[in-house]
Amino acid sequence: MTKKVKRYSEEFKAEAVKAIENNGGNVSATARQLGLPMQTLANWQRKANQGKLKGTKQFDSELMAVIEENKRLKRELKIAQEEREILNEEG
Repeated sequence: MTKKVKRYSEEFKAEAVKAIENNGGNVSATARQLGLPMQTLANWQRKANQGKLKGTKQFDSELMAVIEENKRLKRELKIAQEEREILNEEG
């Protein structure tokens, strides 16, 4: 039996994080009110605090651009390393 993963919009996540502030920082109570797992809401709050959650006042678009660039470069490096290994095995 597979469990379906529920997806939430960026707007919903941002509003949920704002609701934590309105509840005096109580993640547990906010999660119960919104019908969310507490760990899910805590993860969103952590992302917001790191500047990685769109729609929050902490969101840093420059940071996200650097993170995306880093991911792209890591993918390219992995491909180049695999190609080099193949060429070394043939040679």
